[in-house]
Amino acid sequence: MPVLEETQEPTVEELKQKGNECVRDKKYAESALHYTYAIKLDPSNYSLYSNRSLAFLKMEQYYLALEDAKQTIKLQPDWAKGYFRKAEVQFSTDHFSEALQSYTQALKLQPDDPGIRDAILRTTRKMQQDRKADEQYSWLGAGVGIIMGVAIVFADHILTHKPTLTHPLLMALLTIAVAMAGYGVMRGYRYYTKCQRLSLLEAPLDLLGDDTKPAPSKEEPQESSKEERTHRYTKAQARQRYKKGKS
Repeated sequence: MPVLEETQEPTVEELKQKGNECVRDKKYAESALHYTYAIKLDPSNYSLYSNRSLAFLKMEQYYLALEDAKQTIKLQPDWAKGYFRKAEVQFSTDHFSEALQSYTQALKLQPDDPGIRDAILRTTRKMQQDRKADEQYSWLGAGVGIIMGVAIVFADHILTHKPTLTHPLLMALLTIAVAMAGYGVMRGYRYYTKCQRLSLLEAPLDLLGDDTKPAPSKEEPQESSKEERTHRYTKAQARQRYKKGKS
């Protein structure tokens, strides 16, 4: 009879190399599977979490990418790449202030890395642009509101036979009110945008978490079986007492 060859399981290093090849081929989901398998074999390997963080980031799974970056830092706190991975996730989700802090921490651990320096400059520029956008959007809304207010006043005078906005103070108040409304709308829009950024790093909903109950421990069924036996024995006693009572 032919001897069946045993299939040898891949090693951690082989799985890591397969994952790296998939990343180079832009097969990020497949690479994440290889890294996950390798992590199960070697849960303390911080470089696997770092690589999987990159794969999740390319898949736009920002929460998972951030969690792997945090785990990398936890396992190897003096490794610059862990902080760099964390910063990359934060930058991709427009958390520029947090990303700048993480990049700075990476630079402290690896001060001669030009890639980290470039990332800090890029993040600083984006953070300044984002702050300017907060101001520009708000005043743009106010400017649009002023134009709309003036347009309403002119339309009232030109298109109606009996204009209602005849007093200068009333016309000014209307224009100011519309301008303030435009300002508020754009402020609300920027606030909504920032809330959307926060949601990118939130944990995904566990749809089964509320409905599922933890599996009972080994002791619980033993206790319940004891209760059942006691309950059955009590019924048997009741029958005997009932028979004795009839006799």
